[in-house]
Amino acid sequence: MAKVTFNNKNSVFYDSLKTRVDAYFKENHLKRTGNFHLFFKALVLIPAAVGVYYTLVFIQPAVIPSLLLCIVLGLTLASIGFNVMHDACHGSYSSTKWVNDVMSLSLNFLGGNAFIWKMKHNVIHHTYTNVDGVDDDIAKMPLIRQCSSQKWMPAHRYQHWYSLGIYALSSFLWIMVMDYMKYFSKKVYTTPINNIPVREHVIFWISKILYIGFYIALPIYMVGFLPWLTGFFVMHGALGLTLAIVFQLAHVVEDVSFVDAHAPVVKIEDEWAIHQVKTTADFATNNKLISWFVGGLNFQIEHHLFPKISHVHYPAIRLIVKDVCDQHGIKHVDYPTMGSAINSHFRFMKFLGKK
Repeated sequence: MAKVTFNNKNSVFYDSLKTRVDAYFKENHLKRTGNFHLFFKALVLIPAAVGVYYTLVFIQPAVIPSLLLCIVLGLTLASIGFNVMHDACHGSYSSTKWVNDVMSLSLNFLGGNAFIWKMKHNVIHHTYTNVDGVDDDIAKMPLIRQCSSQKWMPAHRYQHWYSLGIYALSSFLWIMVMDYMKYFSKKVYTTPINNIPVREHVIFWISKILYIGFYIALPIYMVGFLPWLTGFFVMHGALGLTLAIVFQLAHVVEDVSFVDAHAPVVKIEDEWAIHQVKTTADFATNNKLISWFVGGLNFQIEHHLFPKISHVHYPAIRLIVKDVCDQHGIKHVDYPTMGSAINSHFRFMKFLGKK
């Protein structure tokens, strides 16, 4: 892992921004964590996922309704990840630590592992966003090339087409392959995972066994191998494609920047907060339906600047962030619609596919 540092000696931008945001919460007598709107989402999404699962496994509708329900299950699980798991893993779901710890385990019941994900996402991605050589989120070589400092290969000419297939498989590969690779190697890309507590070893194996039992063994027993296999990959296709697209739109688009960290020591001239703004994009922030479904992750700049603030506050904070960015002459990348962000992502992927 390269030693990457930021120029935080004179963090004028972040100091100004933090003062404004602190004042907003104080003046409005608000907690920074979730509120009824977030808790209501959990009360809707989690029972919905359980209900769809029960219908598929025990009621067993006809083929077409079952396939549609598999898609619904994948989308619902993705939304649980966006809304419940994501805030909880950042400690912003509740002001009570044990509530955050319990709700973060929703990721384990989706098949992942909260401990590894916090290391990968909270520590590495949020510190070294779009730093090639450190940020695991843009480390998909040789399959796809996500920034210009990565080695070009002839197959990348077509990555703006075949990447959709990789995105559709992403949740399956995450749960069934990548988690195990990180666990056994004790490493997230180039960053070591030091001192995994005994408790986390136990949670890892229990949750992985439960996943195999509930998502593989029981459905095969109830509906048969081929119906399960079809439904399992249809569900993962919807889940993986949704997760991948939303996260790609935040950091792998035309108007954000990247840093090459393949040297032993890399000094980034910007302060950390400015780096976050330059490497991140918002999209469809006026679309309330998208904002509800993706758990405010379309307000990605605000999330990267204030990851411990719940996403329910991002629309208000965004106005402050944009104003402070304007005052300091920092570009705030904001795609007006999800469609425009998707187009930008695939144009960028096509551009990177050229030698």
